[in-house]
Amino acid sequence: MAQIPEETKEQILAATDIVELIGSYIPVKRAGTRFVALCPFHNEKSPSFSINPQRQFFHCFGCKKSGDAITFVRELENLTYVDTLKKLASRVGIEVVEQAVDPRESAERKRRGRLLDLHREVSRFFHGLLMRSEAAAHARDYLKSRGFGSEMAKRWEIGWAPEPTRIFLDWAREKGLRGRDLVDAGIAVQRETGGIYLRFRDRLMFPIRNDHGDVIAFSGRQLREDPRSGKYINSPETPLFQKSRVLFALDRARKPILDARSALICEGQMDAVACHEQGIGHAIAGLGTAFTPQHARTLKRYTKQAVLCYDSDKAGYSGAERAFRELAGEGVSVRAVAMPAGEDPDSFMQKHGAEAFRALVEAAPSFFDFAIDRARADGRLEDPQQRAEFAREMAPLLGAVSDAVSRDALINHVATRLQAGAPELREAIARSQRGSPRRFERRHDDTPEPEKPAEPTVVDSPLGYLCSLALASKEAQEWLGEQWETLHEVAPQLRGVALLEQVLAARPDPANPAAVNRFLGDLAEADRLALVQQPSFSEPPPEDPLAAAGDALAEASSLALEKRDHAVKAALADPALSAEQRDALLREAMEIATLLAALPNRALRNDRYAPNSRPRRSREGHEGRGPRSSTTP
Repeated sequence: MAQIPEETKEQILAATDIVELIGSYIPVKRAGTRFVALCPFHNEKSPSFSINPQRQFFHCFGCKKSGDAITFVRELENLTYVDTLKKLASRVGIEVVEQAVDPRESAERKRRGRLLDLHREVSRFFHGLLMRSEAAAHARDYLKSRGFGSEMAKRWEIGWAPEPTRIFLDWAREKGLRGRDLVDAGIAVQRETGGIYLRFRDRLMFPIRNDHGDVIAFSGRQLREDPRSGKYINSPETPLFQKSRVLFALDRARKPILDARSALICEGQMDAVACHEQGIGHAIAGLGTAFTPQHARTLKRYTKQAVLCYDSDKAGYSGAERAFRELAGEGVSVRAVAMPAGEDPDSFMQKHGAEAFRALVEAAPSFFDFAIDRARADGRLEDPQQRAEFAREMAPLLGAVSDAVSRDALINHVATRLQAGAPELREAIARSQRGSPRRFERRHDDTPEPEKPAEPTVVDSPLGYLCSLALASKEAQEWLGEQWETLHEVAPQLRGVALLEQVLAARPDPANPAAVNRFLGDLAEADRLALVQQPSFSEPPPEDPLAAAGDALAEASSLALEKRDHAVKAALADPALSAEQRDALLREAMEIATLLAALPNRALRNDRYAPNSRPRRSREGHEGRGPRSSTTP
């Protein structure tokens, strides 16, 4: 496995502002000393996702996900740890040098790198042909007929694949591109009789890019009518490209989607391009395949609202239905644009202008109003029997809505519009769910079922507070590192001593959030959660960290004594004790009583470890520098 030096990891984290980073993915807003947002990892209506700029850390109080910048990007984009580090390093201009790599992993990474380089070169070649080749004049004429000029072609690096295979293969040979790699990339096809030929011939070529903007595949649009071939041909599945996971133009649309708090989903690539060219930057499109669960989960990272803009024909409506099912199942609310018959976004804007199209999008009704309006226009709601039949058609779609409150409101709305009974509609939904595998198929793709979140390690309040202090104050950390004897004595009675000892053994520098977050990242998940869920973890250290540490350690000693006292008294109640055992327990009880009497302010208050509070200064005259040895158990 690839190894990246710890120093490099710390440099990357130190150079990354987690608020700015997360704000590039989801909208965030200030709330006092913190920033809050709607969690991108689960559905919610009120923000429970908190970002701490001082600690460079995030935590969701809803789903319990937490971590640093590396954790956020890795979880959100489903990247490997190494790829996450490289992405963040590129963002802040830090070079990553790997120390050691597993041979198989190294070979796979080199192969992927070779394919990325190949796609980049091929895209430039196709683009050059479109812009300069005499043989591509008809391709340029087609773009002009769609209202696009050379500047648009440059912005999207649109190209042309030549008709004669020889033109491409001669160029590839000159560039030193291997035939095996061209086949692996899906750009060329292996002949059964030997040799290869170009998969795309005489087509307008649209580069398909991943979220980072790298070309990973192509979509070729037919330029001359050919009934033996589809209008669009996409690259086949490759190590770089799985079309069920990729949304066209998402690399450009991510920021506009965040700004608009909505995504406009078009049916074809040309429609998405046309929208972007008219300043409608939150447009994306599928790649000639039905909208998939992976598409919905990808889109959900950036927005909880989507507007479908599919063709008005039967195929377009079926595609809109499929997209609705997947999006609604992920908690995304869906509206749909009612396009005039025979129009798509591109043709509509050519005829009526961008502002007219924007007005259509703004006026897009909810998906169910869109479906009902369409059915009424088709004459399908003329009598009660037709309306009942249509209600039954709507039942599986209503059942796909994951949010119970939204689903109930939609049921009432649809029932009212169809002049149907809401109870009968609910029963139809229940029947459709009983008879449909949809409830069980959402995870029958290649996405693993999410693991149940780990339960945090149980930590007693004083120890949790001491852990937070040790991560927030170098002075408190160093002092606590000298208190091994006291910690050893309270360990049998208190939970959390082992976790505090991990902090003190690692000694991450509290002044360096990157070092603290790296330490947290190396912990077992249960231990990490125990630390980050402490109320005191997200708060700045107290004015006098040493006094706070001393008071908390004294509190821990008092709590340990009380637990011992309870245990001894419980043991004394056993009627089967021998006289010798009873005498020993009585002596221990008297010793504990003496120690407890020497402790001032014995009453324990859990709110002492809540945010913006700290244990009070000890009254023992040692200025809060820890408990006297005589008071430890």
